[in-house]
Amino acid sequence: MDIQLKRGMLDICVLTSLLCEDSYGYKIIKDLQPYIEISESTLYPILRRLEGSGTLTVYSAEHNGRLRKYYAITQSGRERIQEFLEEWKVMLNIYEYIEGEMSRNE
Repeated sequence: MDIQLKRGMLDICVLTSLLCEDSYGYKIIKDLQPYIEISESTLYPILRRLEGSGTLTVYSAEHNGRLRKYYAITQSGRERIQEFLEEWKVMLNIYEYIEGEMSRNE
């Protein structure tokens, strides 16, 4: 898969994992594992980039006597997911065209 396409997909997957509730890094990885492979070394730069773009916010809360960073999706993040879904419809149309042409020419 093209690295830029995969990067964009990972961003959307991380944002989507935050739709129902705020979460922290390890839980985000666990939540995404059934759908896409992601490691800590991949996740944390994504979280920083998403925070920088304003699609999520970060706050700290105490958990078992330690501070834990939590991530929360913003309205901008929700809008970005909606944009992705609209863009994906166009991608599906292109895919169906290519697949259909390949089938006709086999």
